[in-house]
Amino acid sequence: MIVNYTNNGWEVITQRAHGMLAAAIAYNWNDSVKTNRWLETLMAIAEHDDGQTELDGMDLLTPSGGPVDFKMREITIDHCVNTINIALSKSVYIALLCSMHLQFICGEHPEADVISFLKEQQQVRAQWRRLLKMTTKDADRDYALLEWCDALSLLLCQRENQPEHRAVDISLGPDNKNYQLIQKDADTLTVKPWPFKPAVFQLSYEKRLMKDLSYKDAEQFKTAFLNAPLQFKTWKFEK
Repeated sequence: MIVNYTNNGWEVITQRAHGMLAAAIAYNWNDSVKTNRWLETLMAIAEHDDGQTELDGMDLLTPSGGPVDFKMREITIDHCVNTINIALSKSVYIALLCSMHLQFICGEHPEADVISFLKEQQQVRAQWRRLLKMTTKDADRDYALLEWCDALSLLLCQRENQPEHRAVDISLGPDNKNYQLIQKDADTLTVKPWPFKPAVFQLSYEKRLMKDLSYKDAEQFKTAFLNAPLQFKTWKFEK
């Protein structure tokens, strides 16, 4: 989960809500990224973080009882295996993109069992590309869109957009261009260069406000989360 500390308590966004926002971002991209697997691409972007479901987990709290932000956690072998199994239950293409994302997010110092898993995945991805009749270039292009939308979604969910028109780097897009996020006013953002098909559109994501700063255990946190006020953050994107 994504956790922001606010004046009113913890603001919590689930990984899947963040994934939904990433897919909404992709949906608005210009037609150059759309292939005959476009629906699957959107599903892969929406579900790239489905290997972790907060309400099923137990390691949700810090030693002081606050909610654990995703950046505080290492990727585990269970997370990796679950991600691929869930993706494979939908399609090999979705599993391919999710596998590429696991390779990207595991960082430089994963655990030994994760290193072994990732090495196996390199061979598996080659097999999947042959089954799908995809080149490495094709897969890299589609994954670049996933990674870009993931990066922008995280910037929004973590409140990393900057005031006073200060630009924030997003990532390289599928066209190998570097993009920046710029806040135009209190509720309006733009991206330069503009990669989207519509000149104006809105994006929103779901969040919950947790007023207590600490919880005695995961079950108490889950109950509080389900009963927390539901809020929506909406941004206008404008060319």
